Amino acid sequence: MKLSACIEWLFAEAGPDFAARLRAAAAAGLPAVEFWRWRDKDLGAIAAAAADTGTVVAGFCVEPWGELTDPASHQTWLRGVRESCAAAAQLGVTNLITQVGPEQPGVDRATQHEAVVVGLQLAAPILEGAGVTVLIEPLNTLVDHPGYYLSDTAEGIQIVREVASPAVGLIYDRYHAMVMGEPIGYGVEGNLDIVKHVHIADAPGRHEPGTGGADWPAELAWFRAQGYGGYFGLEYQPTGPSAQSLAYFAGL
Repeated sequence: MKLSACIEWLFAEAGPDFAARLRAAAAAGLPAVEFWRWRDKDLGAIAAAAADTGTVVAGFCVEPWGELTDPASHQTWLRGVRESCAAAAQLGVTNLITQVGPEQPGVDRATQHEAVVVGLQLAAPILEGAGVTVLIEPLNTLVDHPGYYLSDTAEGIQIVREVASPAVGLIYDRYHAMVMGEPIGYGVEGNLDIVKHVHIADAPGRHEPGTGGADWPAELAWFRAQGYGGYFGLEYQPTGPSAQSLAYFAGL
């Protein structure tokens, strides 16, 4: 099981220096890390820490965060894609994460859906040229992201299929899916070829596995049975020391 620590939350004990957080994750035995924003970070220091420890940087977000539901914002987002691809090259990152944006008031969902597809199709040549894949992310609208457009995993899969580029995939966040009431496999069963990254946090609470109500043995058994071989991003707020929160994964 390949684990990646989201060092926005994990290993925050190491302080505000994300290179130090990466080193702390590596010392705890994790092979990879990820984070959200890149523009406010010292990428050179992170790259040096990754090289020193042999740690993979599994991904970060496109900035500015996408508002693909609004065609008027596409060019701003595409500039961000280009700049984020350049940042990815510094760290050897091959997967970028993007949100698709808020629901546009007074605009029907079919029109917004098409705007997301078109925006991603415009980005595809940039991404393909850089050797980078962008992953769209369904988020829950019931607790954490009210007003966000893409809350349904099946629609996320549909969007990726319509874009029809190997440089566009999906990040499957089990926490968000559980909050939305989606059973394991909903939308993604039979579609793991385009699921390039998985996020894990228990629900409710968004803490480490074992703190909420999810049946993690069954959850992880499903991924094994499907042959998923990508990273599991630990995107949770630990209830205690970060290294101790990893106990559930020992031996998996």
